[in-house]
Amino acid sequence: MSLSPGTRLGAYEVADKIGAGGMGEVYRARDTKLDRDVALKVLPDLFANDPERLGRFQREAKVLASLNHPNIGSIYGLEESGGVQALVLELIEGPTLADRIAQGPIPIDEALPIARQIAEALEAAHEQGFRSRWMIPCSWAASRASAICFAMGIGPSAMRSASVGPSTSSRTSALVPSASSRP
Repeated sequence: MSLSPGTRLGAYEVADKIGAGGMGEVYRARDTKLDRDVALKVLPDLFANDPERLGRFQREAKVLASLNHPNIGSIYGLEESGGVQALVLELIEGPTLADRIAQGPIPIDEALPIARQIAEALEAAHEQGFRSRWMIPCSWAASRASAICFAMGIGPSAMRSASVGPSTSSRTSALVPSASSRP
């Protein structure tokens, strides 16, 4: 389901579409209760009407909520309004690592801090038992100051139970927005 600017989803007012991927579309929205911008990852109608995919989407929210690291984007909650299902996520604006790579070779003094922060984020997720099949440059916001993951593929065994727990699976279905980076 595509949302138009001005559409309300609970306390969130959609501003514009900022990306799309395998599990839906991502919108910039305004949290009218807390007066801040957020990202809404909206599950497509086809998936929202499929109990298995809807359950996977809801379990993904629980998995993401269990991860707390400065180089992993935060989840603020789940929202359901008028049959529309959405994850409410930290809005990460700016260039992705893919954007930075497209500019040409990254100097070593810039690449090493980015690589270190990516490794630290993956280590934090792995310490919680979560694995990812892929890490693609467009799922990382990257600047000289920081690298932040905003789409991490979560394996299905981590998402099977209602309680979050370790996983050794590597299949993923994360949405990868096209724009993102913390200040």
